Amino acid sequence: PTALGRGWYISFAGNVTFPKAVDLRLAATQVPAERLLAETDSPYLAPQPVRGKRNEPAYVVHTLASLAQARGEESAELEAQIERNAAACFGL
Repeated sequence: PTALGRGWYISFAGNVTFPKAVDLRLAATQVPAERLLAETDSPYLAPQPVRGKRNEPAYVVHTLASLAQARGEESAELEAQIERNAAACFGL
């Protein structure tokens, strides 16, 4: 079974913002919203707008914006969904 078939969450990091990450953004459109997470992979893979700097958790907003744009969704709505997903995934 696939990761989604097993009920796992799928997370995307800052590299989804890279110009050549077309396949990653396409993959993000295939993940059901209720199984999607966003991360930074700090201190590595800083998102495109801050590329070359040390990555930090606050930069997750860039990952979120890229995911929302790729999926054709509003950032605020996707952020709320990802917060619910994180709470469910990590038992928060």
